[in-house]
Amino acid sequence: MTNLAVSNLVVSNLVHMSEPEQLFVLHALRLRGPASDLELASRFSLDLDEVKSTLEVLRRCELARLYEGRLAGWMLTATGRAEGERLLAEQLDRLSLRGAVAASYQQFLVMNPELLSICTDWQVHLVGQEEVLNDHLDTARDAVVLARLAELHEHVVPLLEQLAAGLQRFEGYSSRLRYAHERIGIGQTEWLTGPRIDSYHTVWFELHEDFLATLGRRRSDERVDYDSAEDGSAELEE
Repeated sequence: MTNLAVSNLVVSNLVHMSEPEQLFVLHALRLRGPASDLELASRFSLDLDEVKSTLEVLRRCELARLYEGRLAGWMLTATGRAEGERLLAEQLDRLSLRGAVAASYQQFLVMNPELLSICTDWQVHLVGQEEVLNDHLDTARDAVVLARLAELHEHVVPLLEQLAAGLQRFEGYSSRLRYAHERIGIGQTEWLTGPRIDSYHTVWFELHEDFLATLGRRRSDERVDYDSAEDGSAELEE
């Protein structure tokens, strides 16, 4: 199908869908795919029947596909990814929030290397020149890693709350990070990096993808200018 034909099909099929409905389902697919219709509906507390109907329209428009097998579930196509980014950009500009979200993203980028370092240091440590799996027998070393997480947590939560006050789609990230951090604090440390639960790293990764989708950026293009990085590091050291 040509790009023009796809464009015409998208317009004719999506014209009867509300913009929030399109945006939220496409965005849920971006953040969660491959995912079931139930998982997609739960991401933004959407009506399941409406999500199912929307997914069928997206499938006909070649914006989404339903896969079977090992990675079963709904996923965006390249065209669907582009359409989702277009709707997100329109929303951002309509609300005049591009500058605010970009500023929050820049602060996030300053913190991102520390979170990744925390997760790595929790999972492995150096013995001589060799990285070995952390057996967590050295409780003092683990305590240092968790203290770093606590300090980072104190900085990222207010940032996300301020962001959500302007753009409601970002609501939930701060509470999900809080919940994961509380679980870690009572000894359920799988909530730091566990891949099959809403762990701190899982939520952080989704937040990162949300910033990229909202601003139309790519991970390969990410840069933090040195002045911003130094300012952010100074704040974390206070």
